[in-house]
Amino acid sequence: MIGQARTTQRRELRAKEDEEKLVSEIVDLASRFGRYGYRMVTGLPRLSGRRVNKKRVERIWKQEGLKVPRK
Repeated sequence: MIGQARTTQRRELRAKEDEEKLVSEIVDLASRFGRYGYRMVTGLPRLSGRRVNKKRVERIWKQEGLKVPRK
């Protein structure tokens, strides 16, 4: 391993198996509850017993281009 750059020693990222389902659920919740932001949308799946990380929802929120409409 000597003489090899550190940037070559990275692990490959793996998408979680429920990623597509979570993305569609977040988009659906954002369209149904228009004034809710990603923090409120994070709490809705948690109410049904699902473990969802706020940072993960925020990342999906940005990837999908979701925004809370202005008043």
